[in-house]
Formats: sequence, C-alpha cells, structure tokens
Amino acid sequence: MASPEPIAPLSTAPVEWSPSSWQACPHTQQPVYADAAELERSLSQLSQLPPLVTSWEILSLKRLLAEAAAGQRFLLQGGDCAESFDDCTSPLISNRLKVMLQMSLVLVHGLKLPVVRVGRFAGQYAKPRSADSETRDGVTLPSYRGDLVNAAAFTAEARRADPQRLIRGHARSAMTMNFVRALVDGGFADLHHPEYWDLGWVQHSPLQVEYRAMVESIGNSLRFMETLAGEPLGSFQRVDFYTSHEALVLHYEQALTRQVPRQAGWFNLSTHFPWIGMRTAALDGAHVEYFRGIRNPIAVKVGPSVTPDQLRRLADALDPEREPGRLTLIHRMGATKIEGALPPLLAAMKGGGRTPLWVCDPMHGNTETVGNGVKTRRFENIRGELDCAFDVHAAAGTRLGGVHLELTGENVTECMGGARDLTETDLARAYKSQVDPRLNYEQSLELAMLIVRKRGALPPTR
Repeated sequence: MASPEPIAPLSTAPVEWSPSSWQACPHTQQPVYADAAELERSLSQLSQLPPLVTSWEILSLKRLLAEAAAGQRFLLQGGDCAESFDDCTSPLISNRLKVMLQMSLVLVHGLKLPVVRVGRFAGQYAKPRSADSETRDGVTLPSYRGDLVNAAAFTAEARRADPQRLIRGHARSAMTMNFVRALVDGGFADLHHPEYWDLGWVQHSPLQVEYRAMVESIGNSLRFMETLAGEPLGSFQRVDFYTSHEALVLHYEQALTRQVPRQAGWFNLSTHFPWIGMRTAALDGAHVEYFRGIRNPIAVKVGPSVTPDQLRRLADALDPEREPGRLTLIHRMGATKIEGALPPLLAAMKGGGRTPLWVCDPMHGNTETVGNGVKTRRFENIRGELDCAFDVHAAAGTRLGGVHLELTGENVTECMGGARDLTETDLARAYKSQVDPRLNYEQSLELAMLIVRKRGALPPTR
C-alpha cells in the first residue's frame, strides 16, 4: 500500500451533507432488515471498528488517477464479481494478486507507462439484483444479495438479511487487505522474482512463451540498470496496490465514513476507490447523495441508456469543483452498442471542459444466458468491446485510461472462447462463480496483450 503523503489542501464537504443524509433520498438495492434494533446494534459496533484504509492512501490514489486521466499512467482494476466469505483464503487471494501483477507487467512493458493497480476485492461482498425475490418450485424467497447481506442457499434462514454479516464483511475485508499488504511489503511483487507470480495450472498455456519473453526482456533491462547504478534498485522490489468495491449497502459505508485529524471533510475508510453501479446512479438517489460528500476518488458505471444530459448533471453533482482524479467514468456498453452509445457521452464531457478518467468495462455489457440457463460471456465480445473502445476514444480526441475486469486466478471455465477456445460444453467443467462469469488467467493475460497491441507495442496476433 502507499506511504503517507503530505497533507492535501483543505476542502469542505458539500453544504447540508452528512454520512447519513442519503437516508432521506429514494434508495434502491438496499437490504430489508426485519429487526431495526438488531441493525442499529451492528452498525454501532461497526462504527467503532478500526478503518480499513487511511486518508493518505486515498489522497495518494487520487493523484495517481489524475495522472492516468492526463495520459501519464494506466489503470488496471480487476477482481472477483462478488467475493464470498468462504473464499477468504490465502491461495485464492495470492492467485488473484498474481494475475493482476502479471497483467500489469505486460502493460508496463508494452505501454511504457506506470500502471495503477486497483483490486476489485477486500469489500466486494454485495451485489445488485434485478429482482427483490426469487421463486423456485412455487417457493418465493428474498434474492441473494451477496455475503454482506445474506447467504446463497435457498432457504428462509439463509436468505434473511442478517446485520451481523456487516461485521463479518469488515473482518473478511481486513484479513484480505492485511494479507495483500503483507505480500506486497514482503517482496511478493519484486520484479527481480516474477517467478513468484506463476500459477501452476497454466504452465502449458499458449500465452506463456510470449509472456516469458517479456519477463526476460524486463529482467535484462533491470540487471543493466543495476549494473550502471552499482546497487539493487529498491523501487522495483514492491508496488503500490489499492482496493475498490461497489459501495452498494449504504448502512455499511456510512458506518465506515469518518473524519480524520488534520483533514477537512469525510472519508470512506472501507476502501480507497468506491464506485456507483448503473442501477443506483439516479441523480436524486441515495447513492449519489452519499458519494457527493466523501473525499475519496469515486467512479460511476455508465451504460448505453445514459444520455449526455444525464451524464453532465451527474458529473456536476459528484464533482462540482472539477478536482483532478476525483471522477472516473467506467463505460460498459456491450460490443454491439459501444460505437453508437459512447461518442455522444465523450462529446458531452469534452464539450463541458471536463477531463474525467475514462475506463472500459468490457464485461458487464456482454453477459448472456446460454441454453442450459448458465450465465456466461463470450471472449470475442469482451475483446471486441475493448478493442472498439480504443478506436472510439481516438476518434473523439479523448483518452481511454484504464480497464475494469472481473477475473480470477482460479482455473475456471466461465467465459467462452480465449486462448483455449472454451465452448458451452466446457462451462460445466469448472464454473464456480455464484454471480457473474469471470475471466481466467489466460483470458486476462490475453486482454492485457490486446491493450498493448492497440498501442502498437506488440505485433498483431497471427
């Protein structure tokens, strides 16, 4: 994680805002707790627990995101669609980190730019649902909203919104974050030893030869620089790593929103980089009200139904002072809609003199259900949307400064296509996600190489 930074200039929170002011606004995607007293006890306990991140880490990330928006860095944001409490284990966390490090190595090597690494974990325990309830065999129960709210099993007890899960979510987030910090600070991310990042199950991947060549090239360059310097270069022994999640359950976020010494305003100390999902981005809604008052860098998912006027008003509400690094817009259009839907939004921001950080999420607009009822994504559509995003930004005179992906270090078969050309039949072999399909290692690395090829740093795929 980042080191303490000098104190940023003071700024005040918006007028008539408080961490609880969202409760007076229309709110959606919030759990319904049957026992208000039980909820208050859990929130009281949560509000006394230590924060998960620091204000100086948050402000450091905001500066890096401002540099990414200016074309001086590239954002790599990735992780699970929805974490589960049971998956808070060292192998799963370290494998996820390995994928992110390998992807960032490809990007640094190819783009010749520093990479901002942001994990979609250590708090991604809640998910929005398209319906409040689910019916099976004539039985109707509340929908599964992620482990922060209830459990996936289809029973009345499991689907009850349990306030104690807010405490458990904080604990799992802390354990995940502490382990990532320990790995990073202990040299796990050392460029001298990229073999630490290997995933055993992909030794025979068709991408390994190309990746190994990159590693060898970076190793040779590193050894050359250290020979000239006459000593090891310590800056290559660790990296800064930040966390993010969709700030969906606002009671949880409110309890971890704090004021800190020598800084004005309020910080969400549950994560460095919270975002608003497409379902909860109503201008008069609770999530926009909550987000407008915190000092974190924030992101908003933007879909094909958003109009230029809606986006302008949303940007004005969330970033009225046009603070560098404050606002990131993550477009998730779908491969068939991006060419028509994205240009008007780019023009609206550019015409208004705004320079947000634009990021492409090529996952969420390309979800489909196949014949057996399983949700999947076709890699050709994911790759196609990302490829098109670069072209649309280039034509508009704007800059695509990052990518947002759902991925895992596990040997899953959840998205069809990619290096191993997974088919619908393969989905049953290793489909582990409780919610949305994720990229496996090979598919993630292939996307990183696509990004580099779009910048002309690698030859086209044969």
